[in-house]
Amino acid sequence: MVIKTLENLLAEGVSGRGVLVRSDLNVPLENGTITDPGRITASVPTLKALADAGAKVVVTAHLGRPRDGHDPNLSLAPVAAALSEQLDHDVQLASDVVGSDAVASAQALSDGEVLLLENVRFDPRETSKDDNERLALARQLAELVGDNGAFVSDGFGVVHRKQASVYDVATLLPHYAGKLVAAEVKVLEQLTSSTERPYAVVLGGSKVSDKLGVIEKLATKADSIVIGGGMCFTFLAAHGLPVGTSLVQPEMVDTCRRLSETYADVIRLPVDIVVADRFAADSPSKVVAADAIPDDKMGLDIGPGSVIRFRTLLSNARTIFWNGPMGVFEFPAFAAGTKGVAEAIVAATAKGAFSVVGGGDSAAAVRGLNLPEGAVSHISTGGGASLEYLEGKELPGLAVLNT
Repeated sequence: MVIKTLENLLAEGVSGRGVLVRSDLNVPLENGTITDPGRITASVPTLKALADAGAKVVVTAHLGRPRDGHDPNLSLAPVAAALSEQLDHDVQLASDVVGSDAVASAQALSDGEVLLLENVRFDPRETSKDDNERLALARQLAELVGDNGAFVSDGFGVVHRKQASVYDVATLLPHYAGKLVAAEVKVLEQLTSSTERPYAVVLGGSKVSDKLGVIEKLATKADSIVIGGGMCFTFLAAHGLPVGTSLVQPEMVDTCRRLSETYADVIRLPVDIVVADRFAADSPSKVVAADAIPDDKMGLDIGPGSVIRFRTLLSNARTIFWNGPMGVFEFPAFAAGTKGVAEAIVAATAKGAFSVVGGGDSAAAVRGLNLPEGAVSHISTGGGASLEYLEGKELPGLAVLNT
């Protein structure tokens, strides 16, 4: 894949030019406070490079999934404040997406200034299935940077979406991959082509259906696929084991049975489980064997024996890809499995393994452990995009950059 990058754009010259940047600033919020600024931090290098080179930078991004247009709880105002702090540069926030304030603010930009548009998903055309509706919004976004404008795609977490600010704007403006997107693609190409073995894949999260494609694709490439999180209970049920009231996808049991039989030498399941009466942080817990989950209990984490087993598998790995927590890590009583696996991956990395943490909850879990920078080789900002890339799917937001 040959895509023009930010370096190409900077070499062409951006001083005085309008540059529209699609960033991924979809950070978790609690009562208006950002709990994990990882995606903001990851967006800074591209924005800083453009501002330092004298571009008039217009940033578009989303936050959450607003249902009925403008939702004040999903405003990008906290993000603008955090971005200003990290850039050490005032970032203006337009009160709309492509309305009068966005137009006036974009026209008033001086060289090196940064404008953040309000949550692009406040405009329903952003996610419309109607090509013409998306294109209409894209035209208005492109107009904000003028006739001599350019588009930089730097939101890797959304490149698997055919949306106005991701895909359609790239059909209207000269387009380039930002630092983040270019780095993510390089890492994923390494995972799919030049992987050093042993190659270990660690998958968690709640649903098997979300990871089915990547299991199918990587089972023929990896030496081991470690499965934890809620999805492990569908696999345990496929083996005919009792799972109590644990999360199970009944429609996926036959598929998990087939996968377990076909890739018996690759797929690895927990040997013990932390169970509780209910899904709650204060629910009393205990450790039971994976084949002995009581009928009235639910599994909320992998047990200490599983951590030891998985640590052994990971200790000799030379390449590791991890996507999805091993349990309900948000509750301290059920975070030990995720922490144990993370520490095993960090230890393997210290011994020279190439390790990639695939976005979302697993990335938040790693950052929540306050591990030193460089403890893993790469933390992806795009869980879904990473998975679809590894499955071999075409990602619209990348494909359009190659035209």
